[in-house]
Amino acid sequence: MLAATGNKTGHAFILLFLFVAAVITLFPIYMAVLNSLKSDGEMLNRVLSFPTSITFGNYADAYHKIDFLRSFWNTIVVTLIGVTGIILFASMAGYKMSRTPGRLSRFLFSLFVLSSLIPFHSILITLVKIAKELKVQGTTYGLGFIYIGLGVALAIFLYHGFVKSIPRDLDEAAVMDGCGEFRLYAAIILPLLMPITATVAILNALWMWNDFLLPLLMLTKSQYYTLLISTNMLFGEYNNDWSAILSSLVLTMLPILLVYLLLQKYILSGIAEGAIKG
Repeated sequence: MLAATGNKTGHAFILLFLFVAAVITLFPIYMAVLNSLKSDGEMLNRVLSFPTSITFGNYADAYHKIDFLRSFWNTIVVTLIGVTGIILFASMAGYKMSRTPGRLSRFLFSLFVLSSLIPFHSILITLVKIAKELKVQGTTYGLGFIYIGLGVALAIFLYHGFVKSIPRDLDEAAVMDGCGEFRLYAAIILPLLMPITATVAILNALWMWNDFLLPLLMLTKSQYYTLLISTNMLFGEYNNDWSAILSSLVLTMLPILLVYLLLQKYILSGIAEGAIKG
């Protein structure tokens, strides 16, 4: 009886904790959406209240001020280049190192894992200097390639573990049927990696879409600004256009939020399979 009561109490405590965490997480989004529908005067004087009259004009104003279509396209280009490159290189590297165990594979795998533990800010200055020397600073394409280098380590860790769940008998059967190594990877292994590939794609897309610091340092021309950098330009030295800023933030988070809600089931399952089996 006491054990059952204790279990119910623990379950209730966990639910309460999750509810509080959800409120804390969602409150900034709620405030952004709520105040984006108010006029400037009402926003500043009645921050927590519901709008007396809903104003959608703020979204039209933000749409033009940040040049939404151009910024949206730049963000998509950066995200597509980064995510595609990470999936391509990490899946090949993870597969090869998993299927060829040995000192070299263990050494390279350890390097990738350890590199993912290095704080980003500790390599920031060096990264900017290298980008300038390689002439990749200032464009969306260059930023996408930089994301590949920064994100490939964690993806290799996940792929490396997931490949171990694929029976080696498939490799042997494909080789006996005349498959070369690249065809074996592309035709047999890669389709079987779809669960972890979905996880890697979602996690990295969320990171790249919502990243602010790296695009701020790497993109020097307004024609290449991503959505967050364009929104940042609405902050003035003496005055901030809060109605346009909040509306722009809502417009920025909607696309990636919809993608996340549609594909969220792949995230935890893919991470668990890739990490545990590794």
